[in-house]
Amino acid sequence: MKRQGIINSSIAKVLVDLGHTDYIVVGDAGLPVPPGVCKIDLALTPGTPSFQDVVRAVHEDMVVEKVIAATEVKVKNPQQHQYMEQQFGAAIEYVSHEDFKRLTSNAKAIIRTGETTPYSNCILQSGVFF
Repeated sequence: MKRQGIINSSIAKVLVDLGHTDYIVVGDAGLPVPPGVCKIDLALTPGTPSFQDVVRAVHEDMVVEKVIAATEVKVKNPQQHQYMEQQFGAAIEYVSHEDFKRLTSNAKAIIRTGETTPYSNCILQSGVFF
């Protein structure tokens, strides 16, 4: 058994299998999952687990090279926007929400949280540790 980090077996497997530039998505409860993309559903109740809790745990266990978020988060959910800027700094790229949803079809997995605030979604692009 693992001593630390993510113990959810589905998430741990996806993280171990990621290659450089692969995508993993952390999404709110309403983000659609494209056909053929693995959905890891963590949602228990509205708000649980939160987007921030899941992003923090994944980020601690993953080399993140770049983050993609919807431009709309800046105005429609400034709290999540501020959180992502604190977590990832200048590594965030913004695209329209429609383009964001299109990009999710390239993800290795989408982790569904219980988050119910708008635009609480991000794509984490895998980097390398060397």
